[in-house]
Amino acid sequence: MKITRLETILTNAGLRNYLFVRLTADNGLTGLGEASLEWQERTVQTLIHEWVEDRVLGIDPVDVESFVDTLIRDQYQGGSTVLTAISSVEIAMWDLLGKEAGQPVYQLLGGRARERLLAYANGWYGGARTPEAYAENAREVKARGYKGLKFDPFDAAWKDLSRREIDEAVALVAAVRHAAGDDIDLLIEGHGRLSVESAIEVGRRFIPYRPAFFEEPVTPHSLDQLLEVKAALPYPIAAGERLYMIEEFERCTAIGAVDILQPDLSHCGGLHLGRTIAALCKPRGIRLSPHCSVGPVALCAALHFGWATPEVWMQESFAGYDVPWRSDLVCGWNLEKNGAFLLSDKPGLGIELDAEACAKHPYQKHAFPSLWDRRWLKDFTQSESR
Repeated sequence: MKITRLETILTNAGLRNYLFVRLTADNGLTGLGEASLEWQERTVQTLIHEWVEDRVLGIDPVDVESFVDTLIRDQYQGGSTVLTAISSVEIAMWDLLGKEAGQPVYQLLGGRARERLLAYANGWYGGARTPEAYAENAREVKARGYKGLKFDPFDAAWKDLSRREIDEAVALVAAVRHAAGDDIDLLIEGHGRLSVESAIEVGRRFIPYRPAFFEEPVTPHSLDQLLEVKAALPYPIAAGERLYMIEEFERCTAIGAVDILQPDLSHCGGLHLGRTIAALCKPRGIRLSPHCSVGPVALCAALHFGWATPEVWMQESFAGYDVPWRSDLVCGWNLEKNGAFLLSDKPGLGIELDAEACAKHPYQKHAFPSLWDRRWLKDFTQSESR
């Protein structure tokens, strides 16, 4: 089997755009990947056609691991844009391999490793500003069956929080805990915006509400700062969505900077690199919770990884709080039900792209929402399906 064609399909999803990649092989099979990089899809699309396309044509997908290793070696600079381009074709090659073998991708990754894969919800708090509104939304999320709720309670924070800002963040967390009850995991998102001192101070105020983790309380690019916060708090610290090169993950795990590592498989090289990252985590007792804030193909790839990887704890999902036409863009199997992910028995990723549905929602230019502009809480997280 040889790859003979590469296509990119760009479609709109409200305040986001999704970039899908489709490879066609000489036996007629197609493989899907996703190259959505938050508000940089046109840039990634250009890179795919100017560099990746010529490299992947004529390749046998069975050589996916050595092919991707060569691409990572040759791209030289590193970073999210080029790694997203590489990840998209890597995932599409696994889809081709699964279809040719008549097996789901998770079987190719080592087989089923668990009985259940849980989802935690993100995007559910869009438009909420008060503790009462957060509580109302949290009750709705719980009713859908989710066992985890992630949210950022820090408004437009930057580095040092005032007493008022700390009190307001604690009030939101308290309201969500009261509404969700004791059996739901609360996942606190910091977006890397706090100073060490503020992260520790507010983190200690969160202790009575038992967070399952505190994500990016400080910049993830300073592992020493993450270590300092981790040492000061009695519950897990999470980070990793903004790490891209395997060397970054190796150092993070080697020094124990986090309790929960969050690689984004659509940005860090794909499923092959995901397995390498899991191997780094295993002897150190670090759990994985892959980041995924983009479209359905990227989520589907993360699910196959999660089914096959014992180190995965819980998988992020925006699917329930995305635009209403999200499920029209691909078809094949329902990914999620009652807060857990369903297992596919279809070959490859188990989904196919609906190009006509994608064409109904043409690309729209959007800027990356600033976390320091208070509009982000309304614009970035507000689902158009609600």
